[in-house]
Amino acid sequence: MFGGFVRRYAHQSRELGCKMVFTVFFPPAVTKAPVVYYLSGLTCTDENFVQKAGAQRKAAELGLAVVAPDTSPRGLGIEGEDESWDFGTGAGFYLDATADKWRQYRMYSYITQELPALLRSMPELDVDNAGIMGHSMGGHGALTIALKNPTAYKSVSAFAPICNPTQVPWGQKAFAGYLGEQWQEVAQQYDATELARQYSGPSLPVLMDTGTDDEFLKTQLHPWAFEEAARGKLQVESRMNEGYDHSYFTIATFMDDHLSFHAKHILPSAA
Repeated sequence: MFGGFVRRYAHQSRELGCKMVFTVFFPPAVTKAPVVYYLSGLTCTDENFVQKAGAQRKAAELGLAVVAPDTSPRGLGIEGEDESWDFGTGAGFYLDATADKWRQYRMYSYITQELPALLRSMPELDVDNAGIMGHSMGGHGALTIALKNPTAYKSVSAFAPICNPTQVPWGQKAFAGYLGEQWQEVAQQYDATELARQYSGPSLPVLMDTGTDDEFLKTQLHPWAFEEAARGKLQVESRMNEGYDHSYFTIATFMDDHLSFHAKHILPSAA
């Protein structure tokens, strides 16, 4: 595709205890390509991004590899894992669950440890030069993972991220289920706004795009909370785009901007 290759892999995950899949776009004519991770949103798999986001043309032009993992463990046989579209299968929320029933839901450790270790076995990838981005639940994941591991990622971006999940229904449902009865005491470590308030690391560059017609803007996303918390601590560009919604049409519209943003910070020539 555009001179590069879209390759889908399957492996047995140690962290999650099941088979996991992920897709990598390898750009053409690059011996060791910097990596941008893309974390998808609720109900999605790696294939939503690969087929709908339109990232490959720009990634090929810039010489970036784009890695798209799945959004949760699958087929664990946990009672209730397929009952809701916003919890369980397809809704791992990029955290490490502590409630006994859900302890195999360890997407945070999978994304930050197991997946990069696996990618290091691919000589075409430069995992040490990496950025991370995501959409909605995946935007939440990208922001929180970058803020908790600021030396592992040189840039972070998000499309319509869930910025303050401890204060909105999607996040509260996920945290209560995955973290147990006392979730309020530990959930701040997975809330980008709370992490930004306490942040004292390097001033990471952050790009966020949200649509004014996003149906979840006021009820679930709250980008203004993150903007306020990050002021003076992170290099945040947060854009409100007139008329755009929560869909992949919006993601595709601004994808080139996000890849160019990451390229500016992670390509060796940018160092």
